[in-house]
Amino acid sequence: MRKLFGTDGIRGVAGESPLDPKTIYAVGLALAHQVKASNNHPRLILGMDTRESSSWIAAVLSAGISEGGASVESAGVITTPAIAYLARKHTFDAGVVISASHNPWRDNGIKVFGGNGYKLPDEIELHIEEEIFLRMPVSMAMPDACALTALPVNPQFRVDYEDFLHAVVPGLNLDGLHLVLDCANGAASAIAPELFSEFSGKVDLTHINPNGRNINSNCGALHPEIVAAETKSLHADIGVTFDGDADRALFADASGKVVNGDAVLLLAARDLQTRKLLKHGVVVATTMSNMGLEAALRRDGIRMLRAPVGDKYVLECMQKEDAALGGEQSGHILFPHLATTGDGLLTALVVLDIVRRTGKPLHELIADLKVFPQVIVNIRVREKKPLDEIASVVGTIRDAEEALAENGRVIVRYSGTEALARIMIESESEDAMRHHADRIAGAIREALGA
Repeated sequence: MRKLFGTDGIRGVAGESPLDPKTIYAVGLALAHQVKASNNHPRLILGMDTRESSSWIAAVLSAGISEGGASVESAGVITTPAIAYLARKHTFDAGVVISASHNPWRDNGIKVFGGNGYKLPDEIELHIEEEIFLRMPVSMAMPDACALTALPVNPQFRVDYEDFLHAVVPGLNLDGLHLVLDCANGAASAIAPELFSEFSGKVDLTHINPNGRNINSNCGALHPEIVAAETKSLHADIGVTFDGDADRALFADASGKVVNGDAVLLLAARDLQTRKLLKHGVVVATTMSNMGLEAALRRDGIRMLRAPVGDKYVLECMQKEDAALGGEQSGHILFPHLATTGDGLLTALVVLDIVRRTGKPLHELIADLKVFPQVIVNIRVREKKPLDEIASVVGTIRDAEEALAENGRVIVRYSGTEALARIMIESESEDAMRHHADRIAGAIREALGA
């Protein structure tokens, strides 16, 4: 069983296990050995978000990679999907991102992509973990983190990525549109201002002044109501908000209503279907996507499949089904004909391009999406004991499923990146939904609450 890698890399509090210097250095060594197995002179590219811990983590990780026999080049502060793209474009053996995505500033993480631009398969992550736990001695020598210097940043990498984004929507002109962009004081702050200045239109940029501790703080995709309120207040046409590493995006329409990933999947699916690009008439969502999305797609003759939560699992299902579109309610949208991973900036450009080509405002494109009432409750837990081993939790979940029957859904799972149990319930009855969510939350809190 994996102990380090979650659904999106290694993540934790910076400076504490598994993001203490010794473990980070060991990760670098193990990663270098992994890629060296197929190339005697491996090259890796590294990027990071704006957290104050990102620089020292990058320095320690790079030292371990170098000691392991691989070379490292830095793209500096840049988005996660940019590293995936650059790893593939420049034939690196792997790409590494220092980021904890939407988590608070004290957290950080290590995400790894293969040279093909895709996240590492679970079995490769397991091999890396095995080396860390079994081959790295406790007394492993490593340099003093404070004595390490940052790698020089190659500015051409950012230029290459921006050129790629321009090529995704050739000729896009936003003249006459008013946008609000919330960059979450994260990685998008380094790219969005310059990128969107080249598409004309009026752009108001918010949360673009990272200080190392304000990433995701009351802003960004974790708080889409912020950009929604700004969009309405400024009488803008569309709001866009990114998370800390900009691999996802959420939107707001002119009335200040949040437009989530389900709605983006709907408008993108219809656009692809109109252009005869929606392979096999199928879209891959997750267990968290609303039943309303499934119903809306069905009306257009589009089949919706559900994958486990996590964009890497959505992608696995998409590859199996040869699907052209997939994503998550949280804003990770996958366009495999354009990119290998979710990309918030790319998603924003695709949505804006659809709005431009159709001549319709965002709210009109998704007007028939009737969302079932849905509640998501997060319970912090002290351990992730299998829920099916806790009789009280099993009983309350079973009661909810039987009561809601075909008029609702119950999903209870652990977060792959945090010490949280997540309860999601949908129901035609909001009272029933909240009643059962509270009961399940109480059972989990009593058995496992931190």
